[in-house]
Amino acid sequence: MTLKIALPNKGRLEKPATELFKQAGFRFERTERSLAVPVSDAPIELLYVRAKDVVELVADGAADLGVTGLDLTREARAPVDTALELGFGRCSLVAAAPEGSGITAIEDFAGMRVATSHPRSVDGFFTDKGIPVTTVPLAGSVEVAPRLDVADAVVDLVSSGSTMLINGLKPVAELLSSQAILIERTGFARSETSQTVITMLDAAMTARRKRYLVMNCHLDAIDSIAPIIPGIAAPTVVPLTAGDMVAVHSVVDASDVWHVLPRLKAAGATGILVLPVQQVLA
Repeated sequence: MTLKIALPNKGRLEKPATELFKQAGFRFERTERSLAVPVSDAPIELLYVRAKDVVELVADGAADLGVTGLDLTREARAPVDTALELGFGRCSLVAAAPEGSGITAIEDFAGMRVATSHPRSVDGFFTDKGIPVTTVPLAGSVEVAPRLDVADAVVDLVSSGSTMLINGLKPVAELLSSQAILIERTGFARSETSQTVITMLDAAMTARRKRYLVMNCHLDAIDSIAPIIPGIAAPTVVPLTAGDMVAVHSVVDASDVWHVLPRLKAAGATGILVLPVQQVLA
């Protein structure tokens, strides 16, 4: 049976999602207009649809898994669960008000018209806080709503915050921190194929946080070098043909490379190579 996975066909999640699947080892070729793309050597079909529609397809069972934004699943309130956090497409759902409005706290939104493309999330947030607002649903161009007198304030997705600043808005409060996630239907019974997909994606994401180090050193330097790069279990030491020289292999966190390299050199390592990692299965 073919496993169907829904992926975003455009927008900020489309390219990173496609790149992650390819890094995880899925072989497929997609043209710009392709809606259904088979994966080579695996019973998997990728369905390219709007990120917003991914939630509905998975909830209805038309797709077994899907990649979308956490904010969209919260907004849809559909029967889906997060199978995996994917770490890209990070953004925040932020309440903002015009500069000079005098609004400095979320309580100041009381009685105001709030424009947003996430009306359910906004209604739920302000209702939970007991703050009465009138939600103004908009499909796009949320930031210009106050200038057009369509609303007094906004709640919109923010990545860098530059769009809000350009439109004269200042952030007041964060409603939700979002990122890309892999979703599955609530109660979905994972098949061997679907579990393999999740494992491979997780391995690819872990690899992005790692670097593979290869270096040479004298055998008597091993005791100084090994504690610096413990690796997943321990460094691999391979004898070289040049007398008492060995090659040392290890995996370290990418964030540690900056600090590790000078220490390795000081400990006697030479010819140090820093290489990307494709996948890591712990």
